[in-house]
Amino acid sequence: MTAETSQTLDRGLRVLKLLADTDHGLTVTELSNKLGVNRTVVYRLLATLEQHTLVRRDLGGRARVGLGVLRLGRQVHPLVREAALPALRSLAEDIGATAHLTLVDGSDALAVAVVEPTWTDYHVAYRAGFRHPLDRGAAGRAILASRQGMLEGPGYTLTHGELEAGASGAAAPLMGVTGLEGSVGVVMLADSVPERVGARVVDAAREVADALR
Repeated sequence: MTAETSQTLDRGLRVLKLLADTDHGLTVTELSNKLGVNRTVVYRLLATLEQHTLVRRDLGGRARVGLGVLRLGRQVHPLVREAALPALRSLAEDIGATAHLTLVDGSDALAVAVVEPTWTDYHVAYRAGFRHPLDRGAAGRAILASRQGMLEGPGYTLTHGELEAGASGAAAPLMGVTGLEGSVGVVMLADSVPERVGARVVDAAREVADALR
């Protein structure tokens, strides 16, 4: 810690990060051990975070992330969208297909940014806010493959007709962006995705990841 930083705030943020990394919550004792501080400090941190609905405690006393983080999270999408748009525009214009940034939202894949090409006679209409199961469509499958360590070979996922009849998709996961699971992809009206598209999608995903770091 330096003179310009707050030790209490730092500990509070560390509590939130620890809770975000577990599905079953943590006890005061477990948090005390992980933070290296006494239980009294942890109780005060949790009480403060509870007042702001950032933390909740279940009947067994285990602390979990609270619903208040959702209100903060809703402000993240516009920032992510703004950072991703330049790479998505370049991808859409280069390939002549609709490009999108998709993030994990619970058990769904949620399109948070979409760019359609300006020069094509026709393309797939896609809108920000569109959601679908993670196990359907290239965007979600790329995320799952990355999560499960099953992304091999060229680093992208291809699908056909899973979300829209006659449409094919290619997507590559965002890599190295802490706290964010997502993918960058394109969708086009075609029986298959041209070979060069996959590599271009991987490059775009890398550009977006760089912009978000």
